[in-house]
Amino acid sequence: MEQSEIVKLNKIKAKSAWLKKGAARSSAISCGLGIGIGVGISLFIFTETIRGFGIYLAGLCTFHMWEYIWVTMYHPDKLSSKSFLLNHSPQFNMALLISFIEYWIEWYFFPSLKTVPLWWLGAIFMIFGQVVRSIAMDTAGSNFTHLVQEEKRDDHVLVTNGVYQFMRHPSYFGWFIWSVSTQVILMNPISVIGFGWASWNFFSQRIENEEDYLIQFFGKSYKDYKKSVWSGIPGVQ
Repeated sequence: MEQSEIVKLNKIKAKSAWLKKGAARSSAISCGLGIGIGVGISLFIFTETIRGFGIYLAGLCTFHMWEYIWVTMYHPDKLSSKSFLLNHSPQFNMALLISFIEYWIEWYFFPSLKTVPLWWLGAIFMIFGQVVRSIAMDTAGSNFTHLVQEEKRDDHVLVTNGVYQFMRHPSYFGWFIWSVSTQVILMNPISVIGFGWASWNFFSQRIENEEDYLIQFFGKSYKDYKKSVWSGIPGVQ
């Protein structure tokens, strides 16, 4: 093989490392999230008026980092940069952008709003939501996936132990609590309402769609489980 061909192949390999499943791309995102966690902690420790934003930033980066780590543990064959859930949906990204804009506008015009001690309550519930989601994902193991499964895998079983004894979708419950709490931390009154509505609307539709498949997969077992255990999302049967 000529040297020019070798150079060309090396360039192709180098570019592929930055594609969706490339190691370089995932490493760069991990590095960015790690920096975000560090910046968030620093803002919390060394600032006064934006301490809440620091906790929020650290929590946000931790959330996305854990989603990727979980995929490496239980679905390494599906691992890609999408496993961070950074680009969850256009609606999710728009909601994040709006919350940022609301925070900084209110911080500039009403700085005292961002120092109201209530943000501590938001931090506690954000951590609680993260812990519940993490426990739920770990309990379900490979039975949990980021995408709704339309076909039953051979190793897919119905998980009803652990936190699943108390709610059918504890990971959704955790994410719901987490998402709303992030806006309480930021003291974003508009986004608290907006995130609450958007999260409820998203999970209510997803649960209905997902459970249609779960009933197909597990039949009467899932129907009985559904009758006796709460969904995990307020107002969703």
